[in-house]
Amino acid sequence: MAVSQTQLKENIRQNHSQELYQAIWRWHFYAGIIFAPFLVMLAITGGIYLFKPQIESWMYKDLYQVQAEGKELAPSVQIEQVKKAYPNAQITRYRPHAEANRSSEVGILDGGRSLTVFVNPYNGTIIGELNDNDRFMDQIEQVHGELMAGTWGDRLVELAACWAMILLTTGIYLWWPRDRNRVFGTLLPRLNGGKRIFWRDLHAVPAFWLSLGIAFLIMTGLPWSGFWGEQVQKLATNAGIGYPAAVWGGEKPESTIPSRDVADVPWAAEQRPVPQSEEAKVSPVSIDKVVAIANARHVHPGYTVYFPEDPKGVYTISVFPDKSEDEATLHLDQYSGKVLDDFRFDDYGPVAKIISTGITLHKGTQFGLANQLAGLIVCLGIVAIAITGVIMWWKRRPQGKLGAPTLPKNFKMTKWAAIIIMALGVLFPLVGVSLIIALLLDFLVIRRIPKVKQWVG
Repeated sequence: MAVSQTQLKENIRQNHSQELYQAIWRWHFYAGIIFAPFLVMLAITGGIYLFKPQIESWMYKDLYQVQAEGKELAPSVQIEQVKKAYPNAQITRYRPHAEANRSSEVGILDGGRSLTVFVNPYNGTIIGELNDNDRFMDQIEQVHGELMAGTWGDRLVELAACWAMILLTTGIYLWWPRDRNRVFGTLLPRLNGGKRIFWRDLHAVPAFWLSLGIAFLIMTGLPWSGFWGEQVQKLATNAGIGYPAAVWGGEKPESTIPSRDVADVPWAAEQRPVPQSEEAKVSPVSIDKVVAIANARHVHPGYTVYFPEDPKGVYTISVFPDKSEDEATLHLDQYSGKVLDDFRFDDYGPVAKIISTGITLHKGTQFGLANQLAGLIVCLGIVAIAITGVIMWWKRRPQGKLGAPTLPKNFKMTKWAAIIIMALGVLFPLVGVSLIIALLLDFLVIRRIPKVKQWVG
């Protein structure tokens, strides 16, 4: 019986669609096997970090909590007490107490150690100290951001996060219902279709429901990455949508030092050049005056004052509040106290505003406990999705083989698929490099060495 031209075209279309499905499944599989452990680590450490305020308040309550009694001492008096206890130390920063029953913090460098000394602001008593390298939540943050491995760890985490977007995209394609009227297996898991279907649905259905949350966490975390985040900062700055031209008092002081090199500042201010103090034959203004200026300018409570590092350095006031719209970065001339730069959320360009708000949402601070719980649900979901994916693979894996989905013979990538892959390579340069490596590995090793090809399949 002759096959009509229409039927022939439909058969070709279906075959090509099946081949594309198989190829995408293969890439989804490899990405999952390689990067799932990193994504689980990111989800666990991120879920813990969401509750940093509560965890640190509990862990360091003996250092944080004081009894509010009488009038508080001037910042200079509190710092003088620290100097007496640590005569050889260099004062690097001061954080006034943000609440009545909260201690003040003085940062020092003492014998090569970076310490935070906690002071009772009412009587000047030194409550205790913390080595900044030993803070639990800072260690969690280092694992989360760079695997405690410096630049290489940062790049690996960034690569895993970028590939997570590809996993998400390919996963949505694989999940996409071919039967649009089907609810079970797409919107709800099938509980009575056998073990393989059960685990497949427990992997795919929650991933669909959490896809927007996962994508949001990835894209709001990437600005912190060392390579991608820095490029975004530079592009936004050069385009005038990151931060505007400096609002200096008078002529713009010469400086090529970014603010992040002298202080811990909000993301939008990291690349902003630091002004310089005009050297004068007078002593620097006191910390009391700097704090008074910060309060007079209504800098959000919880700010930190960073001391000048050299004769041309400045006092830097920086605050990371719960809400992005309360962020502030100020630079003061150390001799006159003149405010050289006052950089707030309202001064941010549109991209900086979006990214800064995304960061506070990512950290779970923008909307309080509800924000934290929403982030925790997504983090737990990522762990569950990774675990069910591994279980699903293990149950379908042939004995003694990796069990990767086979690539159809003579498969040719469609124009649109090629464009999407190239776009991902441009958008995420580290992904582009890893894709080239993966394609070469697949073409030169997996397909050409029989033993490897047999084990993979």
